[in-house]
Amino acid sequence: MEHPLLQTYGPLDGWVILLLIGGVSVCFFLYQVQLATRLVMVGSTDDRFDSLSKRVLEVITGWLGQKRVLEDRVVGVMHVLMFWGFLMLSTDMFDLATANWFSHEVLPNFLRGPWNGIVELGYTTAFIGCVAALLRRVIFTPEKLKGKSQLEGNFILFLIMTITTTSFVVESGESPSSTWEPIGYWVEGLGWGSDSVVLAYWAHMIAICTFFVLIPVSKHMHLVMAFPNVFFYDTEPMAKMRPLAVDENGTAISLEDLDIDSFGVSSYEQFTWRQLIDGWACTTCARCQDVCPAYESGKSLNPMQIIHDVRNYANDHAPILLKGEQPEETILDRMTSEAVWACTTCHACVDACPVYIEHVPKLTDLRRNAMMETMEYPEVLNVAMGNLESASNPYGFGMHERADWAEGLDIKIGQPAEYIYFVGCAASFDERNQKVARATIGLLKQAGLDVGILGMQEGCSGDPARRAGNEYLFQMLAETNMMTFQELGVKRIVASCPHCFHTLGKEYADYGGEELEVFHHSEILAKLQEEGLLPDVEKNGSVTFHDPCYLGRIGGIMDEPRDLIGGVDVEVDRHGKDSFCCGAGGAQMWMEEDADKRVNQIRAKEIAETGCDTVAVGCPFCSIMVKDGLDSVGAEMDVKDVAEILWEQIVARDEEIQAQIAQS
Repeated sequence: MEHPLLQTYGPLDGWVILLLIGGVSVCFFLYQVQLATRLVMVGSTDDRFDSLSKRVLEVITGWLGQKRVLEDRVVGVMHVLMFWGFLMLSTDMFDLATANWFSHEVLPNFLRGPWNGIVELGYTTAFIGCVAALLRRVIFTPEKLKGKSQLEGNFILFLIMTITTTSFVVESGESPSSTWEPIGYWVEGLGWGSDSVVLAYWAHMIAICTFFVLIPVSKHMHLVMAFPNVFFYDTEPMAKMRPLAVDENGTAISLEDLDIDSFGVSSYEQFTWRQLIDGWACTTCARCQDVCPAYESGKSLNPMQIIHDVRNYANDHAPILLKGEQPEETILDRMTSEAVWACTTCHACVDACPVYIEHVPKLTDLRRNAMMETMEYPEVLNVAMGNLESASNPYGFGMHERADWAEGLDIKIGQPAEYIYFVGCAASFDERNQKVARATIGLLKQAGLDVGILGMQEGCSGDPARRAGNEYLFQMLAETNMMTFQELGVKRIVASCPHCFHTLGKEYADYGGEELEVFHHSEILAKLQEEGLLPDVEKNGSVTFHDPCYLGRIGGIMDEPRDLIGGVDVEVDRHGKDSFCCGAGGAQMWMEEDADKRVNQIRAKEIAETGCDTVAVGCPFCSIMVKDGLDSVGAEMDVKDVAEILWEQIVARDEEIQAQIAQS
């Protein structure tokens, strides 16, 4: 039969009809894409053209390979079937729009069969994924989709189903090969007439044109923006924040030489162009929402909504923004101050996002402006920030008291040593965590390491100030600590606080600390244990482990603390990189939570459900928050740092030996 595009329909030829509807849809699509691109490019500069090999690899594995999408096995497989299906069938759209010119005139004859096979496989996989997705939405509706409008998503799936099913009918009218096109061959055998083929062709093309119209005005804009979002992903370590300003070498400009007019982000265009792409790359899968501790505890922060706010704000104020003018509504007005200050910076949202959206930096950039420029931040932070500025710790204790916990330990203080134990503020001044510091030093000395502490020369790493947005104070603390490190020749640091571990190890490089080797205490203790310099743990009772966000998900240290305590008996449901936050990060330790919205209570219930006698931790803040949470839910579990567990065993053995000597 004659190709439907070459037939005449009343006064119009088929190609004229397609030119009209296709031209309108493609022009609308291109207009919307260029509008979104212009709104993205309003953003400030961002050097994301480094590490080309890393970026290409991430595109292959993350965009093409869909590795993050597949972390959700059910929904991920559905999406991948449709994604890969459309990649395989895409050339057929061009072929159908040119009356088979591509397949008959351009494609060599020996490739036509395999090409047809790939195209049919694409339509088939897309159809299977589409049907599965529709069943999930309509029949097996997940809790997060209940009560929400499904019109847009269902209509898109209906279009995909139309595109895939009509393709087989169109295929049946073109003498399909039983080898390469078995479904088309089977449909041909059903006896579809030429009128049905023509009707299927136009339904197919209209569905594609409708899809082109809907893509840029719906969440499916991610089909366009996901690729650049993945390619321009942040190659720096997760959660590493950027300095206020950097020189031509990428190193932070010192406070003494710093000359900038504004701090952080107060308006849309101050976000970088890469941060703005996120708004159009979002798939609305709600994975970030599902793992957010602030959202789960009932606070006003929804990381997915934050990303939607970027796009919606831009679209609502597009004419003003493109003129270079400022809308009356600020970006903070749209996102709300309550949402911005609810973030724990745990980065669960960033880790879960299948298209590499960076939620947290937007919030911390807004915090910087609120903290250092507009002064519109939670007043409760004044105490901690004031203490950091005057005493270099958020508790407000005098610096001369910083080494009091080490009395009687016979340890180097303020002297050069192979390893410097960076105690941190909590282990220096919090009575509960001072036990962890003593245990850690005891174990390091037991293994024969040359270890010392800085004493009153140690200052806060600056993590609380930086996550709260007080970047100026953070840099002051960082520069002071770096001067101390350089004076004493510090090269290797052991930290029992994951926040210090992250800040010193990942962020101090921008301030002259690129040669520092920073270890979490569980990391080096497990290594010493493996070398036979420390004994294995003989557990007394069942033990589980709570992964601190800045140690596990962000720091990548998950096996070492478990190895150190001889493994765990029962894992918490959410553990490893999927661990749930204790609620203390992002300077939340120094802010107030509503009694009915406490993150640590959610985590405590999960830990209590393991039924273990002890929960091991590897963070001073987690120790405090988990203990308070367990008490509030009425769970009787011991909370011990991994170093304490091993040290208590060594002390108990020594006491037993001494008792035996005394009896003999």
